[in-house]
Amino acid sequence: MNALLKAKSAYSAAQAPTRTAKNLEYEAIARVTRQLVLTAQKGRDGFPELTSALTKNRKLWTIFVSDLASKDNPLPADLKENLFYLAEFTRQHTSKVLQRKADVRPLVEINTAIMRGLRGGAS
Repeated sequence: MNALLKAKSAYSAAQAPTRTAKNLEYEAIARVTRQLVLTAQKGRDGFPELTSALTKNRKLWTIFVSDLASKDNPLPADLKENLFYLAEFTRQHTSKVLQRKADVRPLVEINTAIMRGLRGGAS
């Protein structure tokens, strides 16, 4: 490689995007939500995979609750309260889905609303 090409590649290398906590949360919840949707579409045959996706979603919400409970969490108290409520609903509803007594759609809707919030969209 000649000097000109080396210089171009050194100075034009794409910088890795800065990852914020919001970006990481968004990516994690998007990945789990996608798994919930795809496995739910498989119907009864996809139930073992759905179980795995539900477990991942539950773990993710457990992490969120842990972060919300931290004294260093800067979110307003009313938002924390609402998120705690959603986490509890998610926990209870997940149990119902695992018992085949409820549909996964409310969990997907909650996750989607959280993703909108993380991206700054209120609609």
